[in-house]
Amino acid sequence: MQKLQTVGADTLLYEPLEKPSFVVDGLIPTGLTLFCGSQKIGKSWLMLKLCLCVSQGIPLWDMPTREGDVLYLCLEDTFCRIQDRLFRLTDEASGRLHFAVASDKLSDGLIVQLEDYLKEYPDSRLIVIDTLQKVRTASKDNAYASDYGDISLIKDFADSHSLAVIVVHHIRKQNDSDVFNKVSGTTGLTGSADATFVLQQESRASNAAKLYVTGRDTPYQEFTLRFRDCSWELVERKEQEQLAKEAIPDVLFRLVDFMQQGREEWTGTATELLAAMGETETVPTVITKWLNEYRTTFLSENHICYQYSRKKDGRQIALARQAGDSGDSDDSSIGIPPVTVIDT
Repeated sequence: MQKLQTVGADTLLYEPLEKPSFVVDGLIPTGLTLFCGSQKIGKSWLMLKLCLCVSQGIPLWDMPTREGDVLYLCLEDTFCRIQDRLFRLTDEASGRLHFAVASDKLSDGLIVQLEDYLKEYPDSRLIVIDTLQKVRTASKDNAYASDYGDISLIKDFADSHSLAVIVVHHIRKQNDSDVFNKVSGTTGLTGSADATFVLQQESRASNAAKLYVTGRDTPYQEFTLRFRDCSWELVERKEQEQLAKEAIPDVLFRLVDFMQQGREEWTGTATELLAAMGETETVPTVITKWLNEYRTTFLSENHICYQYSRKKDGRQIALARQAGDSGDSDDSSIGIPPVTVIDT
């Protein structure tokens, strides 16, 4: 039996460790990335664009890439189809980009094939497997265990060589408020992957799509893309901080303005508050919920203290501007400690 390898907390606290590196800056880390989308959406076009960028060391959209050899396993295509795509995407290509249209399955020696490839191309940075289903073997075992086992094999390979491996996969057709729940298969797939991408078209007839990104070392991001001239172009990129700000209800921004118009404090019911602000579209119970939800974040950052109490004559809201708020501050104000909610 192999001895369990442990690391002390003092070692982790004081010894510098190498951080995960990125093949595409801020987007694709070394390790295993699961790239998912519905059939015929254009996943392979985006993967080919990515491979061309990394093999030439040119940016993907506005993000720098780490140049190196690239292997693209186009297991649902032919060399003729790949050639046609290259004709449409680029006028020149690097000899560092390599293609294969057939491989062994995971259970039959794929990892050995990839190990042999790396011996020939040791400066490889990226391997794309398109698609996962083409390298899997049908199993009657527990579905979660099967999914987790297959992905873990690829992840262990990627980690051991400090390179990025992207596995292309499909999504389910049913609706779900969380796009990552649409990934076909069990949570064993997304649970084992270092990052998960979901490419979702606005409609089948539309050339616009959203790319949703989440991961252990990759901050949550959303990309708006447009498919034009056989290439996915970047329209807009939103990172986690911006998305979090956009999720704040508009009425709270107006409440901040309301308090900054010479008011040091305000007390009354939710209905009275909405009337004083001139708000007609927000329900009193909803504004009360939002005030409580954002009291230690958005309201605190804007130097507004929120308190709530129940009394015989009704539920009272108390708002007060904190010291240091000049009344014309912007949203970048420094936050204050959390406010205790009074509920008597």
